[in-house]
Amino acid sequence: IDSQKFQLQREGYAEALSNPRVLEAIRSGRQGRIGLLFLEWSGFENQKVVIDWMMIDGRAAAQAFADRLLELPRSYVDRTSISGGVDAAVAQLARAPFEAGRRAIDVSGDGTNNSGRDVTLARDEAVALGISINGLVILSETPLLNPAHTNPPGGLPNYYRDNVIGGPGSFVLEVKDFNSFGEAIVKKMI
Repeated sequence: IDSQKFQLQREGYAEALSNPRVLEAIRSGRQGRIGLLFLEWSGFENQKVVIDWMMIDGRAAAQAFADRLLELPRSYVDRTSISGGVDAAVAQLARAPFEAGRRAIDVSGDGTNNSGRDVTLARDEAVALGISINGLVILSETPLLNPAHTNPPGGLPNYYRDNVIGGPGSFVLEVKDFNSFGEAIVKKMI
């Protein structure tokens, strides 16, 4: 992902979090709040907590999270280890400072797992712990250096359905391009 596309992803997450529809969905939930952590991942050993656990219980907390997200630098530029990202997210969920009735990992990406262990193993272990994994697939019209990475046989959305997502209520959302990323995040969070 080049720097412009990376920035669009960050801005999409920040804008979605402070979106009135997302805030209403949070308020109308069982607890009226959510715990949120932002983890960036790339290659097998490249996972970083960008923003540690925060309780999002209204506009002020959501805006504080969004502002921090926009201010912090990019963590990595490397390969794509979805399995490494899932494993790191499972470890972060285990250290969450509060109880949750539902635990979910939301994975966004524009390619297949090409680094680290088999992604289905990571997915299956997370699901066995009661964690749901959702996917936000960013479609690429122009293949990168490795076309099979961004456009695998059957398409990237099917790859995510077959290999990445799992658990109760899990889903895949498709984004046609990086410019429509923000609206997809709003749908995903709601």
